[in-house]
Amino acid sequence: MLHNMDNTPSSPGKSKMEKRTRWQTSLQKLTFWSILSMGVIYFVFFRAPSSFTSDTSRRSLRTYGYGGAAWEKKIRSSAAVTSKNGVSVLVTGAAGFVGSHVSIALKNRGDGALGLDNFNDYYDPSLKRGRQALLAKQGVFIVEGDINDVSLLKKLFEVVPFTHVMHLAAQAGVRYAMENPGSYVHSNIAGFVNLLEVCKSVEPQPAIVWASSSSVYGLNTKVPFSEKDRTDQPASLYAATKKAGEEIAHTYNHIYGLSLTGLRFFTVYGPWGRPDMAYFFFTKDILKGNTIPIFEGANHGTVARDFTYIDDIVKGCLGALDTAEKSTGSGGKKRAPAQLRVFNLGNTSPVPVTDLVSILERLLKVKAKRNVMRMPRNGDVQFTHANISYAKREFGYKPTTNLETGLKNFVRWYLNYYSAGKKADQ
Repeated sequence: MLHNMDNTPSSPGKSKMEKRTRWQTSLQKLTFWSILSMGVIYFVFFRAPSSFTSDTSRRSLRTYGYGGAAWEKKIRSSAAVTSKNGVSVLVTGAAGFVGSHVSIALKNRGDGALGLDNFNDYYDPSLKRGRQALLAKQGVFIVEGDINDVSLLKKLFEVVPFTHVMHLAAQAGVRYAMENPGSYVHSNIAGFVNLLEVCKSVEPQPAIVWASSSSVYGLNTKVPFSEKDRTDQPASLYAATKKAGEEIAHTYNHIYGLSLTGLRFFTVYGPWGRPDMAYFFFTKDILKGNTIPIFEGANHGTVARDFTYIDDIVKGCLGALDTAEKSTGSGGKKRAPAQLRVFNLGNTSPVPVTDLVSILERLLKVKAKRNVMRMPRNGDVQFTHANISYAKREFGYKPTTNLETGLKNFVRWYLNYYSAGKKADQ
């Protein structure tokens, strides 16, 4: 269930004060979603990408050249199924961290996989180009385009009748949302709606698995986080856009019969990861002798994360894909109830950030210069911990990589990648 609010009816003995509190809580929720909805309408309909400021335009919809026989041949080849029971998958955000790993895994097991990515410069695009080259060797073609380009999306479905969509394209990062909120609405909400609009109308409708986030748990203090817990207290705009995505998914499932599965990722790390993640820039700064910030919560509280290795996340993505039921709509109309799910994909073993640094020190054989400081009010939360029992029950999800092993693999990749003619300060 995506709606985790307590719907227990009031008993006659409830006091007026309790009723007033419930009314105030409902009003707060209504106000929040109303403001968010107005924001979506404003950005989608009144702010064309070309009118964004120079800081946001680099992540807005650009015009890409596409089409032609050679282009379509590459698409068909990449999306071709080579195994007996394989599926054909459109992977958005395929040049991203998770998207590249998932695309390779799909191709290796005989599924068809076509990538779509706009190669924005939220972080160094050369890393995305490196992933693109890696995918090309595996036979995965990435179409350079934006999920807000409806014409392009329609064209891709005309060329290949995809059975599934793995939607991983998004504007990532909790802290950057304070600098550039428009890019989050543009990608995480408007882009998701554009994708669903196309998917609802194509024949046959694909089943869709998409990336939500553990950040939707926001200010929730109950641990471990369960899919049944409340998720109406986002601590950042990024979290709010991901929560909005879950509600949008519910709407398209209800009205159009789209099969939708949301995946709440918990702090994914590993080779070819994102440079804006702590483990990545800690490694860079430790090697360069720079001081690294170690945050602590109120009253010197421990900051911990449920670090989840990329290979375990990929297993979860494929498990969700393999158990996704077909969509039930036709001609843009719902014919029968359709599947709607949301899963936690975590490691279930939260590790203090101080321990993360200690592991990196051992692996790098360099002592870190630590600067312990109070956690800033930037949308980050103090603690994450996933309850994965639902994913385990539905498709056997079971993470097997502990943090030390995962970081060892990452450090090996990092040293190799940045020693091969690369600059670590990129």
